[in-house]
Amino acid sequence: MRRLLFPLLASLALTACGRPASLLEEVKSGGELVVATRNSPTTYYEGPNGPTGLEYDLARLFAEELGVRLRLEIPENFDAILPMVIRGDVHLAAAGLTITEARKKLVRFGPSYQSITPQLVYRQGMPRPRNLDELDGILEVVAGSSHEERLKALKKEHPGLSWCANRELESEELLALVWEQVIDYTIADSNEFRLNQRFYPELRVAFDIDEPEQLAWAFAHGEDSSLFDAARAFFNRIRADGTLAQLIERHYGHVQNFDYVGTRLYLRHIQQRLPEFIDLFQKAAQETGLDWRLLAAIGYQESHWRPKARSPTGVRGIMMLTLDTMRHLGLDNRLDPEQSILGGARYIAMMHDKIPERIPEPDRTWMALAAYNVGFGHLEDARRLTQMNGGDPDKWVDVKKNLPLLAKKKWYKKTRYGYARGHEPVRYVENIRSYYDILVWYSEQNREPAIRPAFNGVLTDFPTL
Repeated sequence: MRRLLFPLLASLALTACGRPASLLEEVKSGGELVVATRNSPTTYYEGPNGPTGLEYDLARLFAEELGVRLRLEIPENFDAILPMVIRGDVHLAAAGLTITEARKKLVRFGPSYQSITPQLVYRQGMPRPRNLDELDGILEVVAGSSHEERLKALKKEHPGLSWCANRELESEELLALVWEQVIDYTIADSNEFRLNQRFYPELRVAFDIDEPEQLAWAFAHGEDSSLFDAARAFFNRIRADGTLAQLIERHYGHVQNFDYVGTRLYLRHIQQRLPEFIDLFQKAAQETGLDWRLLAAIGYQESHWRPKARSPTGVRGIMMLTLDTMRHLGLDNRLDPEQSILGGARYIAMMHDKIPERIPEPDRTWMALAAYNVGFGHLEDARRLTQMNGGDPDKWVDVKKNLPLLAKKKWYKKTRYGYARGHEPVRYVENIRSYYDILVWYSEQNREPAIRPAFNGVLTDFPTL
């Protein structure tokens, strides 16, 4: 990889006035912000709709603020990230880096933007260790990580402590090895654990390795602080205007309440029930332009993919539609899986089209799902309450805080459509988001257009529930 030598160039380049150019000016004149990161669910990855991840979104917004392109550099190993910053191969590292005293001697950390806790992870069914002295098996961590750094410090108090430092795998891959019982333990940050537990439901936290820690971007030490100062101003702005909270909600807001039984049952139903209907979801997706996995997630939330499902309110079928809705959509049989799925797809597409185009994705989709559940009128009431209470009616993170107010007389008497069970659409959307994420992960692992009962031998043996 070409070494950019940013600190050296910044000290040698001259402006028209003969003064040294700053690193920030170098970035702007070059038209490119070069950022070291890593492939992981918490940092950067290719999602169904393109690049995503909290670190990617933050870096992209920072580059846009500077008026330059974003270029990512992803080293083969995690422990190569900080040396890239130190050598000047990149402008900064945005890679879910924990601030530690040892790292502060090597790099300069920007403002913290997220708090995490390092946790020892094991698999349910194996003995749960209560402390480091009770470890009985293979402990493996990412080489060069803050977890390895912490273990080195803890070894002074626990002389028998031993571990393997893996330079080839990322944290989520080590979590998978614990789930598959190839290794006994690993250490993961709390945000990584929450995201991955949905895919590996038997993973459990034994105990916290340390107190909560802060994540931040890493910059090279040096007299030139222009880019660092720009990043600090950037984080101050997005923290003040709610953008940072919105991004954190976008990536983590739907994984706070893990349901082991529900997740395990969902994984089983993906294998046992979904194959019968996957062609219908894909056909409906082609007509509406929606992701078939989103439609399938909605169908699961509505009926657990049961064609003859019935609710006390009279809605029926896989997508749980009313008779009036079916007739409005030009369909007549709610119990026919093809008609039900097509009707649900058309209806969610209608709700999506009603949401103002200025609202960016994925917030626009989350609001469309809320409208699908509670009704478009009630969603608009909640958005008005959001604005009334000083929030942003175009941000799901703010709207979902105000939807529950529709069940309180103090608030719903101020609305056009009145009372609604406002907690339900919030939970509805969060469930679908999680179902969708799991189905995306599952289908991409399978790399097949249809889901088959065998999934690389990983999820075929289910425990009795």
